[in-house]
Amino acid sequence: MWRVSPRALDLLAAPHRGQTFSIGIYTGESPLALVDPVDVDNPVLTWEDVSDVPAAFVADPFMLRRDGSWYMFMEVFNRIHRRGEIGVATSEDGIAWHYQRIGLREPFHLAYPCLLPWQDDIYMIPDSPGRGARLYRASAFPYRWEFVRELVSDQNLCDSTVFRHEDRWWMLAGWMPQQHAPVSLRLFSADELDGDWQEHPASPLLTRRNKGARPAGPIIKIDGRMFRVAQDCTPYYGTRVRAFEILELTETVYREQPIEANVVVQSGSRRWHSGGMHHVHAHPAGNGQWIACVDGWYQTDSSTRS
Repeated sequence: MWRVSPRALDLLAAPHRGQTFSIGIYTGESPLALVDPVDVDNPVLTWEDVSDVPAAFVADPFMLRRDGSWYMFMEVFNRIHRRGEIGVATSEDGIAWHYQRIGLREPFHLAYPCLLPWQDDIYMIPDSPGRGARLYRASAFPYRWEFVRELVSDQNLCDSTVFRHEDRWWMLAGWMPQQHAPVSLRLFSADELDGDWQEHPASPLLTRRNKGARPAGPIIKIDGRMFRVAQDCTPYYGTRVRAFEILELTETVYREQPIEANVVVQSGSRRWHSGGMHHVHAHPAGNGQWIACVDGWYQTDSSTRS
């Protein structure tokens, strides 16, 4: 088990300028109105749970239920290699989680492991800055992945979020030409997942926005309605998550509007998410309830806040 002193961690966990991220489980009657439940010992995963690499933090969780068990994929920031790798945790009930090991690593940074169950396969499109949107397929789920192809080659894409709608594949992605710069929101589509992806005529949907342009998790579908979740990075990175309803999505038209409450998750009184929150992945849990993996952060060095 890797261990590092709190002071050393403060100095090493610099990729988000002093923000130390952890992962929690939220619940609620709606994926757009989630709460930190009193019966869950949040955070359920921190850097201290990572046993196979020296981790600075864990973030960007995506969950999948398969063969009666829950699987969570997340960014594990390796403090020695100074880049993200994709870690795997498991759970029987979605509440108590056990970190397993790194499931995907590359000689470049990986984060935001967007999961796509499709037909008999499981796919992943992790964020890989400077590498475009890259598609992987699980050759032996959950720990062995093979690279399929680059879907979109634009090196400035971040947090690519792929989903299926009306027999077509769609991708919402942030576009960030400079680190910590305001993000634009781009939209692409394709007939086949590994096919020819084209940018939508309405793209970019948002231009140079710190509020609402950068994806914060998968598309949420409720009774035939679709919602996208997005990071609100005002006044600083990872402040809160907002939601927007997609009103119309065709090969020529895109329309959306913010939901009435707008804020899905934000900072709270507990230390692990006292600074802010920037990711949500919600699932129906039965009996009208939802369960979601989220991340939150606390400030380890206030002088470096961006």
